Amino acid sequence: MYITKDQKEFSDEYLEQGYIIRPVADLEALEWISKQFIDLIKNELNIESSGNARDTFNNINQSVSVSELNGFRLKIIQGINKTEGFREMYFRLARQYLEILVGNELAMQLRINLSIQLPGDSSSLLPVHADTWSGDSAFEVVVWVPLVDCYKTKAMYILPPIAANKLSQQFVERAGNNSDELYNSIKNDVKWLEVKYGEVLIFNQALPHGNCINDELETRWSMNCRFKGVFTPYGDKKIGEFFEPITLRAASITGMEYQLPKIT
Repeated sequence: MYITKDQKEFSDEYLEQGYIIRPVADLEALEWISKQFIDLIKNELNIESSGNARDTFNNINQSVSVSELNGFRLKIIQGINKTEGFREMYFRLARQYLEILVGNELAMQLRINLSIQLPGDSSSLLPVHADTWSGDSAFEVVVWVPLVDCYKTKAMYILPPIAANKLSQQFVERAGNNSDELYNSIKNDVKWLEVKYGEVLIFNQALPHGNCINDELETRWSMNCRFKGVFTPYGDKKIGEFFEPITLRAASITGMEYQLPKIT
């Protein structure tokens, strides 16, 4: 492959682990995103945030109960996705990494997702799954960005590629009757990830992953968005309805528009 040594080492790390964690490519973009969330929280809860933004995110459980969480989260998601420039800023967090792992002609998910997991909340769990099991393309990656430091049960886990391949070959025997039984069959092999504020996680969503009850004292806030090569195969989530091209090159534009001369 005609890539640089640094690019090959970066790619090899992703292939071996199933993920990479790096400092965000644009810290100013992350700070801008954080401010938009804080403004939405202030407006929604009619409160004044004290201290820095991370304190507000970490301690939101003091202002929002478990029963109120889903409605609150949906309003924040709607507000942030309506914010002009949000998706572009999000892309800037990982652009240079995506161009190595995925390519320079990218399609981006139309809406960015938000996870808020309060301490001790069992209603916000994401059971073990691989996105490809429900129709996503195997050519997608997920860009996962926390607004707080995420560690231990405040973070997420992923099943590394070797263990995931073994699970695929033994899936019928190990899947059990529900997601809990499946998780119990892999829990000794999963890797719990630590992703700090100011870092970005890019992972292979074809690998089993999920979370558990947040047993830490602070609330988890994390965003996620899928990216893929424009010209790679799509699953159930199609271009135009779920994805949008964001970095088409001139030759691709002219190629898609080209028509042979009429000769009849």
